[in-house]
Amino acid sequence: MSEAASASAAQTESQPPIVPIDQIARWEGKPVTIRGWLYNLRASGKILFPIFRDGTGLLQGVIVQKAVSPEVFARAKELTQESSLIVRGTVRADTRAHGGYELDVSDLQVLQLVPVTDPFPITPKEHGVEFLMDRRHLWLRSQRQNAILRIRHEISKACRDFLDQEGYLLVDAPILTPAACEGTTTLFETDYFEEKAYLTQSGQLYSEATCAAFGKVYCFGPTFRAEKSKTRRHLTEFWMVEPEAAFATLDDMMDLAERMVTYIVKQVLANRRRELATLERDVSKLEGIEPPFPRITYDEAVEILKRKGSAYEWGGDFGGTDETLLGEEFTKPVLVHRFPAAIKAFYMEPDPERPELALGVDMLAPEGYGEIIGGGQRAADLNLLLRRIEEQKLPKEAFDWYLDLRKYGAVPHAGFGMGIERVVAWICKLEHVRETIPFPRMLYRLRP
Repeated sequence: MSEAASASAAQTESQPPIVPIDQIARWEGKPVTIRGWLYNLRASGKILFPIFRDGTGLLQGVIVQKAVSPEVFARAKELTQESSLIVRGTVRADTRAHGGYELDVSDLQVLQLVPVTDPFPITPKEHGVEFLMDRRHLWLRSQRQNAILRIRHEISKACRDFLDQEGYLLVDAPILTPAACEGTTTLFETDYFEEKAYLTQSGQLYSEATCAAFGKVYCFGPTFRAEKSKTRRHLTEFWMVEPEAAFATLDDMMDLAERMVTYIVKQVLANRRRELATLERDVSKLEGIEPPFPRITYDEAVEILKRKGSAYEWGGDFGGTDETLLGEEFTKPVLVHRFPAAIKAFYMEPDPERPELALGVDMLAPEGYGEIIGGGQRAADLNLLLRRIEEQKLPKEAFDWYLDLRKYGAVPHAGFGMGIERVVAWICKLEHVRETIPFPRMLYRLRP
């Protein structure tokens, strides 16, 4: 080893280990290094109480003037919110502190001092939603947003883990597609060299192809809907997980959806209690999410709406208010199945007992959060699909490859799509989906 390398190694060994704040309890009584940002600073005479954050949590520091050099104390006194730091000190248990531990600071290095003349714009005071959304890139640093996005991570991980355990293979679908999946009125069109392409509305059609190759598959990625909607449940870009299985029926998918949502909720309760507490979520509502979920037909759903005073007429799709009214009837997610075929996509299998109905299902979350899952059994008959494509005036040439799936070894198959953002909104009990995704895209929001 060279002399320079030996000196560098010795210097590294002499420094306390770098420790994430969420693991600080393991280092009680030991010196550590924390790398992060100043969250807040309070002074009491000759003692400073900075709060540090590093992305994993918050940790209060204690800086006693007589215990550190004059230079360190002076640097600490001039710290401003969100200045970036490297801090060294010894971990001490204190039940009064946030998280039960404090850091007796011995040294503090400032990487970048936020200038007093241009302070961090998001302060502890109340800010309007538009102000915060314009500064979403900075708002993400708050405790609330940190908690929401950690729960989102847990939900996404739970989806993957559950489907992997169920024997489903991840086979991702393309984002650029030649045709619509959910209707032509909500497509984002883009130039694709010498032809037109569209941002995907769903990976389902491609998953129908891959399930014929692998049996049970899922795709997980961003999807896009050009709906000119400003409701609290809509984004123009959102993420879906979409399982699809060969030889599966509507009942199989309802069973799978029920097990999957139960698994997701249990994983969040097991691993994200701290984040749920930050959001002041009533976890008793989530602890009751156990199979079986209630299952009602579309006809029964219409009767419930009429009983609750709605003027809803048979044959239409549910709006947000309708979904809220239905969800309020149950303390668990409810599965509504067998919708009118006329309001469902061209690929839905008709009910053999009532051909005017489709073998489709929507799962509505409780507490007024509406649809979180939509899916069902796919039409396996080539002639039926050809007729549906013609009736809905869809470009047949765009579906040539899809129709091949019915020519070469067609089997009954089924699947569903689950919107990640709506599940996050429900589990976190958020008023609007805009907080469920790091950088939301809405009708009038493309930045930051």
